Amino acid sequence: MNREELIMVCCSDLSGQVKGKAFPAADLPARMARGIGWVPTNAQITTFNTIADTPFGALGDLLLIPDPNAEVAVDWGDGGPTEHWFLGNILETDGEPWACCARSMLGEAVQALAAETGLRVKTAFEMEFQFREPHEEFGSGFGLRGFRHKKGFGEAYMAAMRAAGVEPDSFLKEWGDRQYEVTMHPTRALHAADEAVIMREMARATAARLGERISFTPVLDPGGVGNGVHIHMSLMEPDGTNVTWDPEGTGGLSKVAGHFVAGMLHHLPSITCLTAPSVISYGRLVPHRWSAAYNNLGHRDREAAVRICPVVETEGADIASQYHFEFRAGDSAATPHLQLVALIRAGLDGIRKEMAVPEPTHEDISELSDEELAARGIRKLPGTLEEALALFEADEEVRSWFRDPFPEIYLKHKRSEIAHVAEMTEEERHAAYSAAY
Repeated sequence: MNREELIMVCCSDLSGQVKGKAFPAADLPARMARGIGWVPTNAQITTFNTIADTPFGALGDLLLIPDPNAEVAVDWGDGGPTEHWFLGNILETDGEPWACCARSMLGEAVQALAAETGLRVKTAFEMEFQFREPHEEFGSGFGLRGFRHKKGFGEAYMAAMRAAGVEPDSFLKEWGDRQYEVTMHPTRALHAADEAVIMREMARATAARLGERISFTPVLDPGGVGNGVHIHMSLMEPDGTNVTWDPEGTGGLSKVAGHFVAGMLHHLPSITCLTAPSVISYGRLVPHRWSAAYNNLGHRDREAAVRICPVVETEGADIASQYHFEFRAGDSAATPHLQLVALIRAGLDGIRKEMAVPEPTHEDISELSDEELAARGIRKLPGTLEEALALFEADEEVRSWFRDPFPEIYLKHKRSEIAHVAEMTEEERHAAYSAAY
């Protein structure tokens, strides 16, 4: 059978889904210049394929322009169709960035940080996912048995990521039932967010190729562990020098990095709806789930919202080049670009206002009283998506980081998602998210 290759130009949308349009490969030069038509109401298609309340209706036109630096071209070597697509930016028809394009927002946030501070953010994502079919051979967490069971998947997945331009770092059997984790090497923020999208899609594509079923859902089983997204960050000078570490600073953070982290923690309750944006995300953000329940800084604490990560301190090791911190209150229901927008904007505000970095916690803070938490400036994160959205809506400062109509659009989008699952049982709700992600 004869075939003509199709290439897709995509965006990672407000529900964390990758959507776009395909065109004949022969038209690629023209599409790189003028893109392909897009529709504003596309932003209001929820993860459950419903259309949220939209001010756009059937009106308006946009352009989706492929970025040559975000191309995925993977030949699987099995005679089947290649995986060929681009990530791109959504623009107005006059070429201006559209206010609801997460990728454009991230580019603007990166530019704002550089313009005000001269700094760049170096970032790496780690993601957890689960196979959807139980199997007795998965074995225990971090075990060779579980790795061996999915070694074929892991090797095909690593090859696909590398062919797609992602530099994979590790693949392991995580602690949860049927759960695995994948990580990348650190890179500049926009590229890292693109790679995070590609990393998820290559896992899904590998699974489909091998007849597997996986999910990046925040919580697969209400009684089990959750699947998180951990975002590792460091601040860099334009020449690549890491300026995150100071041995005399609080927790080892340099002055500027401390301000940045303080801003992230200060604004976290109001931006949680952007980093953990599903109804079931909040089943993870509770104590003792190796996630984050408070806006605290922790020293090597895997239940802190921001964790100071370990470094190799053997003789001759360069601590400054390794030193970084990890944001842990996120999951794969979010688009990675929007997660980084929120964190960079919050961090920049911390630098701008010279916010004081809090002392790192070293204990189980869920055992502290409300009075003790308040005295240390620690707040519990929102307990539901409704609460998280209300905090975002009420925070004029945070909303000012975004151009209209994004805040209104996002609130309508997520409230429609809440309404869609409101009458479901807990099991039905988790099954719906498992299928969506």
